[in-house]
Amino acid sequence: INYNSINLAKAHLINYPCPLNINFLWNYGFLLGIVFFIQILTGVLLATCYTPEISYAYYSVQHILRELWSGWCFRYMHATGATFVFILTYLHILRGLNYSYSYLPLSWISGLLIFLISIVTAFMGYVLPWGQMSFWGATVITNLLYFIPGLVSWICGGYTISDPTLKRFFVLHFIFPFIALCIVFIHIFFLHLQGSSN
Repeated sequence: INYNSINLAKAHLINYPCPLNINFLWNYGFLLGIVFFIQILTGVLLATCYTPEISYAYYSVQHILRELWSGWCFRYMHATGATFVFILTYLHILRGLNYSYSYLPLSWISGLLIFLISIVTAFMGYVLPWGQMSFWGATVITNLLYFIPGLVSWICGGYTISDPTLKRFFVLHFIFPFIALCIVFIHIFFLHLQGSSN
């Protein structure tokens, strides 16, 4: 690591200037980062024991819950963490609407892109346990996309929800958070380019 990289990291992580009168509303982005990191960590741990096949998906989740050491804890941390991601995201967006959306357009665009990726990721994660609610939720949402020719057959691997659908959703559910993480760094870069203000 060269000297300029160290100075850049120090400027953005340690010696970042901000106004003295910033209040607790500016913590939502930081808290969102912590919860997002926990989501990625628990998701990677759960992915090691999940089987993305329609015959085994439900039973692999039950195996995680009942047979693995603290599997229930990681599964419920991951499921509840998704709720916290969205609660903190909405609070972060509301704070931004109230204070900073007019002078940070690049942060807003990158933030909305992160939000959209989070919605898609959460939907795919909802489908993965492959219970009745998961199956019918996937059926309803994918049927909403039929107005775009070829999109449903490309996403689902056919014209109905089936085994290729579950595998594709699993892969995309695994990849999208890492894409969102890259956009988070861009989001923070745009924020630090202008600086925080109230």
